[in-house]
Amino acid sequence: MADRQGSPGTRLRLAYEARCIAVPGVFNALVAKMAEEAGFEAAYLSGAALSAGLAAVPDVGLLSVTEFVDQARYLAAASDLPLIVDIDTGFGAPLSVERAVRQMEAVGAAAVQIEDQQMPKRCGHLSGKALVEAEEMEQKVRAAVAARTDPAFVVIARTDARGVTGMDDAVARARRYVDAGADVIFPEALESREEFAEFARLVDAPLIANMTEFGRGPLLSVSELDAIGYRMVLFPVTAFRLAMRTVREALGEIRETGTQRRLVDRMLTRAELYDLLEYDGYEERDRSYFGGRR
Repeated sequence: MADRQGSPGTRLRLAYEARCIAVPGVFNALVAKMAEEAGFEAAYLSGAALSAGLAAVPDVGLLSVTEFVDQARYLAAASDLPLIVDIDTGFGAPLSVERAVRQMEAVGAAAVQIEDQQMPKRCGHLSGKALVEAEEMEQKVRAAVAARTDPAFVVIARTDARGVTGMDDAVARARRYVDAGADVIFPEALESREEFAEFARLVDAPLIANMTEFGRGPLLSVSELDAIGYRMVLFPVTAFRLAMRTVREALGEIRETGTQRRLVDRMLTRAELYDLLEYDGYEERDRSYFGGRR
């Protein structure tokens, strides 16, 4: 791990203020370590990936704040990357948002992302969403800002208005959320490069773009989004989708052939896994506690 310099929130701010950064979704602690090893500057805990991977349920707000906090604790402990945590609609009223932010900051997260959907929420790129009143979302943003003990902890406000009430409302809501104290704005489900550019022209705040696959918008590159004014680019479920497809294929191969022999050259080796886990360090420390007698 790299040396920690400043709080998680400070490190996240320094990264996105310096350049537009790619932020991969990390669905377990080992993937967080892989993202750090690959040279990324931040990581993201997706509510969709957590819901699917932990409980095999859709992203409709079924998991509790405790389940989100527990996962964030593992990810933050495993990697020095500043961690952005998707906390959906904040688990309730403003006081619930306040509690969630305090818990996330306590386990080492750098930021939370709150969205302006009504419960039960839906994936941001599906139809059938409903929004809370902008005033209710402003209250949640103010609660999140007031709850943080580190002023550098980042509060990200996501608006789903584009797919419900249109672009004008998305822009108007974003401006209100900035006035309420949001540090970063996340416009969900924009549908073209032109819409991403228009939003950036009209909203004066650091912006985060969601490059989820199979969604409503184009898959723009980090350099393309940098050029039109975005500071962070999420790849929230990319690694998860790839991993799950590979697992399905592996299970099919074993069921069909009765052996994994044809899969071995596609696997992470034992040595590669142990390197990621820093296995030698654990063995050395264990021996030292026994005075070299093991």
